[in-house]
Amino acid sequence: MANPVAWFEVTGPDAGALQRFYAQAFGWEIDASNPMNYGMVQPQEGSIGGGVGPSPDGSSQVTFYVSVPDLQAALDKVSQLGGKTITPPMEVPDGPALAYFSDPAGNRIGLMKAM
Repeated sequence: MANPVAWFEVTGPDAGALQRFYAQAFGWEIDASNPMNYGMVQPQEGSIGGGVGPSPDGSSQVTFYVSVPDLQAALDKVSQLGGKTITPPMEVPDGPALAYFSDPAGNRIGLMKAM
């Protein structure tokens, strides 16, 4: 598959409760031992990694991230097809470069620069 889904994220107002829920419901190993209480979900064979953590504004959201070689080129194509840029390309400290867009139905989708 070209440009595969490379990451997922589940956020909400109570990160600890979400982390416990997903760990117990699916047996996920979630490590939230960081100052941001962002739980890193360890990928298993045949799966992708992800995160379960707090949302900046207290809302609940599920986001998937598509791996692309060029964030701006992907945003330009999305725009041509009726989507809208939410957040232009940005570097995450100690992490990947990301961007966000909304599809024509208003769904928020993440882009992750392919490594």
